[in-house]
Amino acid sequence: MKGLLIVSHDMEDGEALTTRALLRRAGLEVDTLTFQDSKQIITAFGLKVEADYLYQEVSYDSYDFIVIPGGKYVAKIVNHDHHIKDAVKYFYDQKKLVAAICAGPRFLGQAGILDHKKFTCFTGSEIDMPKGTYLPHKKAVCDENIITARGAGAVYEFTYEIVNYLLGEEKAESLLKNILY
Repeated sequence: MKGLLIVSHDMEDGEALTTRALLRRAGLEVDTLTFQDSKQIITAFGLKVEADYLYQEVSYDSYDFIVIPGGKYVAKIVNHDHHIKDAVKYFYDQKKLVAAICAGPRFLGQAGILDHKKFTCFTGSEIDMPKGTYLPHKKAVCDENIITARGAGAVYEFTYEIVNYLLGEEKAESLLKNILY
């Protein structure tokens, strides 16, 4: 199984990089994709990382899932973004897994794919999901082919849900056991 993780300037370091590391540890292939003008990304806490691909270089058909981290970038671009919203709509419409953490679910909400779904997100981000059922005390929520999580403190639960969805409970439990969760 192969997935895309969106990276952007000011993304939350742990939500993006820890999630990617754990997914790879579980045996999933994860490529990073950016909609920025350059592959060079500076995270919210100043880490310089390089995306694997610019958006023009990939075909979504080659991927089984997409992951959207949160971070300061979300508030800066969510209201005028179309790239991330189009990507999540594509994956959702193809019945592929869409996973978003912290403020990342705002893209899903504005794309309309959280309507009539259960979800969680960073407090305040639920404003973009008025037709969904917000579960503020859950660290991670899976509803059909959508997984959402509250924030950086829920990265392990978020990753567990992704691995469970894609590879099964045994593999997800094994991942947590191997990292001494």
